Amino acid sequence: MTVQKEKTTISLSKDRNDFRKCAEIMASTDPWLKLGMDLEICTSAFEGNHREVYIADYEGELAGFVIIQVTGTFTGYIQSICIIEKYRGRGIGTVLMKYCEKRILEFSPNIFICVSVFNQRAKKLYESMGYKPVGELESFLREGFTELLMRKTFGPRLGYKPVKNQ
Repeated sequence: MTVQKEKTTISLSKDRNDFRKCAEIMASTDPWLKLGMDLEICTSAFEGNHREVYIADYEGELAGFVIIQVTGTFTGYIQSICIIEKYRGRGIGTVLMKYCEKRILEFSPNIFICVSVFNQRAKKLYESMGYKPVGELESFLREGFTELLMRKTFGPRLGYKPVKNQ
């Protein structure tokens, strides 16, 4: 599945080479850098059959990616979203988030994301898109760092009629 929005193209990837490039980006940028998450830890984020990875290309260059959980206990969870530093502020994160919402609504009325409390720019983006804090996870990823769990909902899980996207 590929979607194009102005200069940004989003496509599903199952390519381990893409995953390696994305893990390298994660390990070299905040918030992962500040959390002390090295390449090995970042690489493990791509493992498992319950995840989908979407790559964002901006004018033909890798600009970012997102990992979502589509099955399992915590479906509808945006596990990681990362925009390469030089592409931040161009709306690519918003495009990826909207894409994730559309995809997740195919199977869940609830969309979750965690954000490090120190990552105010990301938190502001999520809030502007309708995400609300539902809890704090102290020392969740690393001792002394708090993650804020946020949720955007379109109704309860029971009785939800999935949205069929064209």
